[in-house]
Amino acid sequence: MIRVSVLYPQTEGAKFDHDYYAQKHIPFLREKLEPHGMVKAEIDKGIAGGAEQPAPFVAVAHLIFESVDQFQQAFAAVGDELIKDIPNYTDIKFKLQISEMVD
Repeated sequence: MIRVSVLYPQTEGAKFDHDYYAQKHIPFLREKLEPHGMVKAEIDKGIAGGAEQPAPFVAVAHLIFESVDQFQQAFAAVGDELIKDIPNYTDIKFKLQISEMVD
């Protein structure tokens, strides 16, 4: 299993609409990616980075797939639709990390 983390770094002056993200974008993402093998999607809202430090990321999405190939095929099929929705909730350039789930 792999975890694809979509990280939105805390960026001064940037916008991020958590309501839109949770209520519109993530359901849309599930609708598009589940038929292509996504097992699960979770989102985090950053609240802190430690003792009295701001969170380094305003939000993070975690997408679970069986393999990197499966994720790449899914994203090739519907990724453009998902990317087009990003301006509706943020102007932050996301970072992507693909991790092997060890435990």
